[in-house]
Amino acid sequence: MSDVIRAGAAPRPVGSYPHARRVGDLLFLSGIGPRDPASNAIVGNVHDADGHLISYDIDAQTRAVFANVHTVLEASGARWEDLVDVTVYLTDMAHDFKAYNAVWAEYFPDIDTAPCRTTLGITALPTPIAIELKCVAAFPAKPAGE
Repeated sequence: MSDVIRAGAAPRPVGSYPHARRVGDLLFLSGIGPRDPASNAIVGNVHDADGHLISYDIDAQTRAVFANVHTVLEASGARWEDLVDVTVYLTDMAHDFKAYNAVWAEYFPDIDTAPCRTTLGITALPTPIAIELKCVAAFPAKPAGE
């Protein structure tokens, strides 16, 4: 069996799925993007007067995604340090990888404690975002006798 996690302080999922699901000592997070939890607006997007996307800020979007992942982890009883595997989806690898990678290095400065990571360049995501993360966390082993 698994436990469904709905994080009230995180942005609502864009589909019919939970924020995360715990199975044993593993926590699987659904894809998380850079939406503001309060307004549901996509952080870093700039629109013209007609509402068309004209630019975005990958630094701001990366920081927003990391904040949203942190929120879901916290709601699940996990910590940032519990992340073991992260898949990153970028819609413009050539333009955005360097900036995203710099933010990653701020949040994970020690390669020995950083989660494994795979970064994929893709053509689109379901909403007009430039980055999405899919994460797996492992809860620390409980001391004997608990």
